[in-house]
Parts: sequence; structure tokens; C-alpha cells
Amino acid sequence: MPELLSDTTVLILTAICAYLLGSVPFGVVTTRLMGLGDLRRIGSGNIGATNVLRTGNKPAALATLLLDGGKGAVAVLLARALVGAEDAAQVAGLAAFLGHLYPVWLGFKGGKGVATFLGTMIALAWPVGLACCATWLVAVLVTRISSVGALMAAGLAPLWLFVFDHGRLLALTAIFTLLIYFRHAANLARLKAGTEPKIGQKSAPGPG
Repeated sequence: MPELLSDTTVLILTAICAYLLGSVPFGVVTTRLMGLGDLRRIGSGNIGATNVLRTGNKPAALATLLLDGGKGAVAVLLARALVGAEDAAQVAGLAAFLGHLYPVWLGFKGGKGVATFLGTMIALAWPVGLACCATWLVAVLVTRISSVGALMAAGLAPLWLFVFDHGRLLALTAIFTLLIYFRHAANLARLKAGTEPKIGQKSAPGPG
């Protein structure tokens, strides 16, 4: 994280607002609005776009992906515009990400944060964010496994920081990466066992 130079009260308010925005479970909202049922009772039970795709509704999955990514980006851009400081932008990005992982509206049981991570990175440093998106896309196209794309995008994010000279984001990105790997612990175990389902296949049991 950068040196926190902005007013402490302002940063706290920024974090609270960004967290509440990040907590909006767009996957759950989208599936309900489109009459697809309770997403938490579908497939893996995860609230992200990959699980929405298991409903067979691609527009719903795309909407969830864009909205989950957008809330991270919006949190960063609003903080940057209203506070006018990079520390506030990074605090907002982290708070929105934590909101998606641990949303107050769902009893702190949220998603794995990949889309929100990508949207946040695009807003913080768009070349790095786009490189992470490209990493995710290539990994998914090659393996047809969503979790591999997520893990590769998060794992290579620190490399892209140095390639594009955005080392100031290293601490924040390290937190993102560690949390994404933590949230994908079950996926990592299935990948090791060779049982992780590919996109389009029936989800494996559990929260992944």
C-alpha cells in the first residue's frame, strides 16, 4: 500500500463506501432478475460469473462478469476523482475486493474475487489490468479451466507491475494474489488431483 497521506476520516469513509459497493452480489441479483433461481443453490454455489455460466445463460454470466469487474473499477475511479489521491484509490480498490469476498449482504460468504480484481487493476493501472485480463483469457482458452485462468492472472500480476513500471502497486497486488489463491484452495486441490472440471462440464462438489 502507498504511504497514507490523506485524512484518516476520509480514508475510512472511502473504505466503507467501497466495501459496500463491492459487497453487492451481482451474480445473485442477475440470476434472480432473469428468473434463473438462487445462484447459491446452483452448481458450485459460488456467486461469480463462472457459476452463473452453469445456468446455461451466457448473457447472465457476461453481465455478472462485467458488473463484478465494474464495481471494483468504479470504486477506484470514484475515490481518485473525489479524494484526488492515490492512497484513497488503492484503499477503495482493496475495500471493494474484500466486499466481494466477504459481502455483508450474504453473511460474509462471497465469491473468489477474480472479476473484481481484474476491474480494480484496470482502473488502478490499465496496462497492468489489461495484461492480467489477457493472461486470464489465454490460460482459459488453452486449458478450458476457469480456475487456471484466475490463478495465472493473479500469479503473474506482480510481473506485469514491473514490466509496465507500476511497482507502487506491489503491496496491494500481493494482497490480491494471496487472497485469490486462498479462495481457490479447493480448486488447487482438484487441479492437483486432476478432477477440476472444465468450462461446460458439471461442477465438482464443494464451494469452488
